[in-house]
Amino acid sequence: MTSEPVVIHTDGGCRPNPGPGGWGAVLRHREHVREMCGGEPGQTSNNRMELTAPIMALEALTRPMSVHLYTDSTYVRNGITKWVVGWERNGWMTAAKQPVKNVDLWQRLQLACARHRVEWFWVKGHSGVGDNELADVLATRGMQAALGALA
Repeated sequence: MTSEPVVIHTDGGCRPNPGPGGWGAVLRHREHVREMCGGEPGQTSNNRMELTAPIMALEALTRPMSVHLYTDSTYVRNGITKWVVGWERNGWMTAAKQPVKNVDLWQRLQLACARHRVEWFWVKGHSGVGDNELADVLATRGMQAALGALA
């Protein structure tokens, strides 16, 4: 693993929630910048799109890397850093004995993280952090593309 981390900012959302959604990610490593986005034209949720963004960004890395991953979703950050170990241990059930929502994406995110050394950071959304704002723009673009609004 290289010592200089890849810095990733991610965002996702739906309009309305649930509804069509999009995700975006900005990856920076040294002088290289990659912008990614995608979307779902059918019924999805904000949380699914917030989870999809870091999955897609981490899966796009071609070799194991040190990663600083920024999200404005406390659901994603707390889920992957605090809750997922207990969910897995309890057969993907919550403390309230309910099935974990979005289990398919949590498992995929775990696999994506396993290849890398990921440090997770929360950033307040719409607070002027440039790459978080760009990730938001990309998420909107991804949703619009999924809906066929972009050529």
